Amino acid sequence: MNNEDTQSTGTQTRRLLLIGFGGLLLLLAFTGFNTLSVLDRIQARNESIRLDYVNRDRILEVLRADLYLSGTYVRDLLLEPDPSRADLHRAELSAARDRIHSMIEAYQDVLSQQERPSFEKFKREVASYFDSLQPALQWNAQQRKQYGYRFMQDSLLPRRMVIVHLADQIGRLNQEQLNAGNARVSALFARFRRDLVLLLIATLLCGLLLAAGSIYRILGLERLSTRRFEEVKQARKALRELSARLVHVQETERRALSRELHDEVGQALSALTLALGNAAAMIPPSDNPDVRLQLLDTRRLAERTVAVVRDICLLLRPSMLDDLGLLPALEWQARETTRTTHVHVTVKAEASLDDLSDENKTCIYRVVQEALHNVVRHAKAKHAVIQLSVDGDDLLLTVQDDGQGFAPERERGIGMLGMEERVKHLNGTFQVHSNAGSGTKIDVRLPYGAVPCR
Repeated sequence: MNNEDTQSTGTQTRRLLLIGFGGLLLLLAFTGFNTLSVLDRIQARNESIRLDYVNRDRILEVLRADLYLSGTYVRDLLLEPDPSRADLHRAELSAARDRIHSMIEAYQDVLSQQERPSFEKFKREVASYFDSLQPALQWNAQQRKQYGYRFMQDSLLPRRMVIVHLADQIGRLNQEQLNAGNARVSALFARFRRDLVLLLIATLLCGLLLAAGSIYRILGLERLSTRRFEEVKQARKALRELSARLVHVQETERRALSRELHDEVGQALSALTLALGNAAAMIPPSDNPDVRLQLLDTRRLAERTVAVVRDICLLLRPSMLDDLGLLPALEWQARETTRTTHVHVTVKAEASLDDLSDENKTCIYRVVQEALHNVVRHAKAKHAVIQLSVDGDDLLLTVQDDGQGFAPERERGIGMLGMEERVKHLNGTFQVHSNAGSGTKIDVRLPYGAVPCR
């Protein structure tokens, strides 16, 4: 899969996730807003029903009270002998009748269709009730005394009871209206509950579909990531093997070049030096002094060339590493560094290292060589210590200097990476400890019988 396919897959994944999660959020938002709207309607409906019932009940209570009062006023009027007090009772009865008519008009404004027949009958009974009282209101004291008791028994009380009975019937209708309103509210609640359950089911289904799609997509991406990781791992392993092989080839080439230079070029130059010396000795000092001087200069040049070739051989691959072992090679390296630079190098070894494998000896020598090279070039140090020890089945190497230090996490160069690759190729660990102004310490731990990792 190339880079364009990867970008296309990522774009499709983001688009699907955006659509899925966006749709789910919109559905949740719609459910929430719909729930709030329905609850507001239910609350408003319930409050309207309650206020309507309270208003109706208040009007009916006032009607009942005034009807009872009207009967009381008529009774007091019929039993009152004093004309002035009788006029007072007439005024009270007139005021009660006005309140009754006002309440009837008020109730008629909130009247429902079911109550209308009963209420019309109630109105007629009230009008007939007050019409029947008109003759008695005109009686004088003698007439009230003579006809008052029979009027109350035969007309007033029966009509008032009929009116009160009608008022009770209207009250029952009012209660039925309240119950019907409560039933409508309950039905609204039931419908709301059903709609809410359906919305929740739809939301859950969408969530499950989205979760299933996301899980499927994520698992696919995880498999792709695992495959890519394995490819990267294989590529890194191949690169590491290639690096190790290159190092091995490099060491082989260095060994071959060193031997060729030492055996062929070195011996030839040595023979040339000897021949030049013999030729110069065969010429008498008095004969051709310029030729003899030229031969001696040429011999000195050949000797310097022999020294240069020897140094090159030692840098490529010191023969003492193969012939004498690791410790003499490190001590020679320390002496050469101390002789040619301003850094004094000390080698400390706590155990014999004669039985080390060739891979271990080469790795340790190259790490020390590169570390001393970095100390000389970058550390500005005066002293460096190379320490070798054995810890159980591990070989420990420490290279420490008193230089200016650096930040290993930001300033690792090619040489440091090369050292780390060499150590890791032999299943070892490589650590660098350094801070500005406190020097640098390199710790290497190798299995004593290390073999290259495969």
